Amino acid sequence: MNKLGAYGEVLATRFLRDHGHEIITTNFRCRFGEIDIISADGDTLVFTEVKTRISRFVPAYECVNVAKQKRIIHSAQIYVAAFKVTYRKFRFDIIEVYMKDQTVVEKIVQHKEAFGT
Repeated sequence: MNKLGAYGEVLATRFLRDHGHEIITTNFRCRFGEIDIISADGDTLVFTEVKTRISRFVPAYECVNVAKQKRIIHSAQIYVAAFKVTYRKFRFDIIEVYMKDQTVVEKIVQHKEAFGT
């Protein structure tokens, strides 16, 4: 991962905390893929993909295509099984972090329930 992407994930984690999420883990990896942030939003377990961009030419969420969504969903299923998760509700979000340059945030946008099973 590049520095910009890593910084975007840090910003997204702070954003979620500031909006009441309990961060459970970041950068969960398994053989099927990676989940950037796993958090609890009340009684819902949230799997979040973070996309960071300096340019707005293509909306960041559009980069999470169907194949990527399937890898995230499969990775989430592995996580739930491996850690015997007891949450009854699950959600897949995308957070877009738009930067003016390498260090200055322009805005952060959360797309709740961006995709699902």
